[in-house]
Amino acid sequence: MFNKLIKLIVIFGVFYQTPGYSKSASFNAFNSRDLSNYFSGMVAFENKNNSDALKFFNASKVLLNKHDKYLKRYTYSLVLEDRVVQAINVIKNGSDKRSIEFFDAYILLIADSLKKNNLDKAEEYLNLSLKFQNENRLNLVIFETLRQYLYTFKNKKILFNKKNFGNISIINQAFQRCYLKKESTRSSFLNLVNNPEGDYSRYIFFYINYLIENNEIEQATAVADQIEYISSTLLLSQSKSWVENKNFEEFGKIFSCNNHSDIIGEFLFLISNLYSSQDDIKKSNFYLNLSNYLNPKFILNSTLVAENFYLNGEYNKAKKVLINFDKKYEFYYWFRVKKEAQILIKEKGYDDAIDFINSKFSKISKPNVKMIFDVANFYKNSKKYEKAIEYYTKIISSLGTNLEIKSEILYRRGGSYERLRQYEKADEDLMNSLKINPDDAYVLNYLAYSWLERDYQIEQAMEMLEKAYALRSNDPYITDSIGWAYYLIENYVEAEKYIKKAVEIMPEDPTVNDHYGDILWKLNRNIQARYFWNYVLSLDDVDEDVRKKINVKIIKGLKS
Repeated sequence: MFNKLIKLIVIFGVFYQTPGYSKSASFNAFNSRDLSNYFSGMVAFENKNNSDALKFFNASKVLLNKHDKYLKRYTYSLVLEDRVVQAINVIKNGSDKRSIEFFDAYILLIADSLKKNNLDKAEEYLNLSLKFQNENRLNLVIFETLRQYLYTFKNKKILFNKKNFGNISIINQAFQRCYLKKESTRSSFLNLVNNPEGDYSRYIFFYINYLIENNEIEQATAVADQIEYISSTLLLSQSKSWVENKNFEEFGKIFSCNNHSDIIGEFLFLISNLYSSQDDIKKSNFYLNLSNYLNPKFILNSTLVAENFYLNGEYNKAKKVLINFDKKYEFYYWFRVKKEAQILIKEKGYDDAIDFINSKFSKISKPNVKMIFDVANFYKNSKKYEKAIEYYTKIISSLGTNLEIKSEILYRRGGSYERLRQYEKADEDLMNSLKINPDDAYVLNYLAYSWLERDYQIEQAMEMLEKAYALRSNDPYITDSIGWAYYLIENYVEAEKYIKKAVEIMPEDPTVNDHYGDILWKLNRNIQARYFWNYVLSLDDVDEDVRKKINVKIIKGLKS
């Protein structure tokens, strides 16, 4: 409450002092209720409580054309509540056109024009947004990419310019060529999906879509055959299922390269993902809802909306989105089941979540291997290792020649055996996993750490950890493992070097901080050690057994 009060005071001060506050009225023109609602809305907006923010903003509309900050936040709140049409109307119908003083307002107007097939109007709004293109890097990317797309839509040819945005430009050119039905579309998509610089597997869907639109069914089937259910995204898993069941028409129902709204919708989805990767959930959801406005048929994109709500702790909103995923799309229905189970964990605990996911899974007559894999992982994460092993074993027995997938399953089953202290079986699975993929840093790390904890094969364990660290030196868990390994062999100086780095990378992890406290104690830095132990106790996700042990350490220190 105190923080909210501070924010309100700051906002109040800005409101009084900002020259742009009022273009046609004095502060006295507004009553106290209007101002109170406005300030409350601003506080709610800044605290990411968008539903409440919108309620307050709706109650203070007298400020609509008098205060730029109000207009921007009100517009954002509308879009975030998926009221895109209303947000567009707020921008379009404002009596004072000078109040359109933020980039995203023009993107709304451009989207509206594209929706209505008015390319000239879209271009006009894009030109008006020119003054904002250099505010940040993504504004520039959006502006230039939209400029190229509009040129292609209007002139039926590709506009090449000197500004290159790496893979975003490659994606842009692929869709431009697809729109123009150029033969080079094929190579553009293939170059994209085979790009070694990142995961662009999503665009396999658009490649298959392109092949089906051109009636190249045999080629589309060959591409889909290469998709592995377990290791693929939901979109690709669903795509493979459609091809296997010869439901080719489903592709065209959700996306077409012939439709400029679909193409721009996909581009805005990309922008949404970029903002999501920067943990800017507000911006991400803004562009995601705008993407869905342009192409509402592509409801599969709504998984990101649900995910963003989940990550933000807005579980009721996530549930409302998840309702849209019915059994028509089997893999997206399964996503719904998994996400609802994850929400149940947060709200009621693992037991209720297990009961829920079991009830849904049992009703699926022919569960796909991906679903079995997800159930196995769910059991493993809920520490029900026997059941996890049962399902992992089912998968292993059904696998074909894909050794990479087998390596992953052996790793997970081996970890489950290790947790049950069935070390012989654990070591066998983990060693077999390494035989398939000897450079898997995470398997190396897990097996070595297990050996060190058992005081077994110390020298070989250290060699494996050194190899794992060389492969993944910025991974905090591997960094913690090698640091803890040095602790176990009583090289505390070397141990601190690694654990300190792990704490810097992952400052809120309880295990890493606990380890750092132990090392500091061994280095006779007792005050610092207790600081880190106390910090662990302040964190939320700490097991009760761990809390008890740390409380003992704080009082008595470490036993020599």
